[in-house]
Amino acid sequence: MYENTFPNKRYKHTIAFLKEVIPDTNTTILDLGVRNPFVDYMEREGYTVHNTTGEDLDLDTSAVINTDAQVITAFEIFEHMLAPYNILRDIKATKIVASVPLKLWFSPAYRSKTDLWDRHYHEFEDWQFDWLFEKAGWHIKKREKFTNPVKKIGFRPLLRKFTPRYYMIYAERISS
Repeated sequence: MYENTFPNKRYKHTIAFLKEVIPDTNTTILDLGVRNPFVDYMEREGYTVHNTTGEDLDLDTSAVINTDAQVITAFEIFEHMLAPYNILRDIKATKIVASVPLKLWFSPAYRSKTDLWDRHYHEFEDWQFDWLFEKAGWHIKKREKFTNPVKKIGFRPLLRKFTPRYYMIYAERISS
């Protein structure tokens, strides 16, 4: 159904993880960030998905406070935020599925030269991402790292075949 090409390989991996941890497709999801191509994948699997509207989630967390969604998804968004702790703390839903690109020793942090929003403020190591969630009141139930090789020639593309690039977690809110 999904080709094994960029970004489809990542999408295939992400949708399989989501279906495993959130098998009930009658679940309503609030996906952090504006509508994107991956939302189409989630909807094709039967999920009802709403997105935030482009507000600065570092400053305005009302979307996660005011939603009735049972699950929050945050795929490759936290690395763009200055203070992801704030939104994690304010989420009212009890389940979250999130992923981030991992910090790679052989590659600098991503920075678009033309788009001010398309930059990585954080590139996490897995333990840092776990710690962020735990500090914000979440218990990680499942975690996974995976590669996403690129079709380029060179030393760094070769390393990407073997080095995990993405880290995905499923967490539930710790009862107070």
